Amino acid sequence: MVLSLCLNGVSFIGTRQLDLGWSRDLSLFGFCQSKAGRKAINKSIALRIQAVAAKQDLNFKDPEWKKLYEEEFDERFNLPHLSDVLDVKPRPTTFALQSRHHLGEDNGVPFERRNDYVNNDDRTLLKVIKYSSPTSAGAECIDPGCSWVEQWVHRAGPRKEIFFDPEDVKAGIVTCGGLCPGLNDVIRQIVFTLEIYGVKKIVGIPFGYRGFFEEGLPEIPLSRQVVQNINLAGGSLLGVSRGGASVSDIVDSIQARRIDMLFVLGGNGTHAGANAIHNECRKRKMKVAVVCVPKTIDNDILLMDKTFGFDTAVEEAQRAINSAYIEAHSAYHGIGLVKLMGRSSGFITMHASLSSGQIDICLIPEVPFKLDGPYGVLRHLEHLILSKGSAVICVAEGAGQDLLEKLNATDASGNAVLGDIGVHIQQKIKKHFKDIGVHADVKYIDPTYMVRAVRANASDAILCTVLGQNAVHGAFAGFSGITTGICNTHYVYLPIPEVIATPRLIDPNSRMWHRCLTSTGQPDFC
Repeated sequence: MVLSLCLNGVSFIGTRQLDLGWSRDLSLFGFCQSKAGRKAINKSIALRIQAVAAKQDLNFKDPEWKKLYEEEFDERFNLPHLSDVLDVKPRPTTFALQSRHHLGEDNGVPFERRNDYVNNDDRTLLKVIKYSSPTSAGAECIDPGCSWVEQWVHRAGPRKEIFFDPEDVKAGIVTCGGLCPGLNDVIRQIVFTLEIYGVKKIVGIPFGYRGFFEEGLPEIPLSRQVVQNINLAGGSLLGVSRGGASVSDIVDSIQARRIDMLFVLGGNGTHAGANAIHNECRKRKMKVAVVCVPKTIDNDILLMDKTFGFDTAVEEAQRAINSAYIEAHSAYHGIGLVKLMGRSSGFITMHASLSSGQIDICLIPEVPFKLDGPYGVLRHLEHLILSKGSAVICVAEGAGQDLLEKLNATDASGNAVLGDIGVHIQQKIKKHFKDIGVHADVKYIDPTYMVRAVRANASDAILCTVLGQNAVHGAFAGFSGITTGICNTHYVYLPIPEVIATPRLIDPNSRMWHRCLTSTGQPDFC
């Protein structure tokens, strides 16, 4: 059963069967109206309820429902392993650091510490907040009573046993999609960690999946000497591109190159491609481990605290916001407008607005808004100009697409080509203030490619270091079709299908969005 919350109370929506192979954590929006003085407010309040797949219709009246759910959850999050389809035998790990051995006090004989490795049965909780009510801010509930249900996922890190002989391994690294701060940091740590295991053959596949089939794009030999200082620059040593050949052609290339481990850095689309490659390798019974590292400055990968590049993007966005603020406050009736990246998720825009403290209006894809009308953005701008003398707006690129003409086009990755909401708002502001006879000086800043092309900051560099190392540990442990990330401050491995079901979105009922509204002081624009 799914809950829908309106201002005038709580209503229930009957259980619906979803055409999904698994349960998904979805944001379901209920719309309602309430009279509030001078206007009727259209509220979209998200209540996150985990939808139950058609394969398992939970009956919440059954006293065993929680046990059944936990069992199904464990099955979904069980990590694909080479031993599922191949007769592979484990061997003692070759991953060892000098500090791993030290002299005993009595006879001087080296001995091993007992806590160097992660046990295969180690788990970490995916969700750590126990909500007492479905009406709690940001509540994520499975049943109408918002019961606490344990959801355990696999802890990342080196294992005592591995399933590859490092001397025979050839590892490949590929970076796909657009640029993102930290790509070089991840590449660097993957190479470092592979060499510590004893791998001698490491190559980079140039320009994303294109490098598997495009003629004239040879492999790039990688070693510690080659990658030692690449983290000092932005971009990717290997280059990036969108799209690619057929999965069959890519796996043919992997087979011909005799690649045993493939490390794929990319976002949702790239992960989908990597999962298809993993499935094709399993179908052909190839001993190939396919491991992803989630890369997107949009921070829109499900279940994870954050993805690498996000912190740097938020920090870099401050430069554009500060410039817009200075321009706005230095002009008579100045209005600064900044457009930031975020196709379906407004995380960069929200966090940049929060961190800057200079934003009066924050617009994100998850929250619909109107420009015109008595309660639209333009009327609020009038108020800001009259009361403050200036204003600063921050908008995500995917916000307000319902206000623009649809282009009906897609990019090489299959993403819908968006209309330019920044230019649209700029033009609407100019026209509006001209029509009402009030002077307005609008300055528009679009720092899109500047934000994603910079070097990773300290926070992202640390995240990239750990993710790169854990990707290698996962591959040597025999896992394939997985991605590595951070959940509730702990590093984990997750099956790829569970993180690409939908983009991760901001919950308009979450505490973080409420904090943003408190910071900007903006009303509902509907």
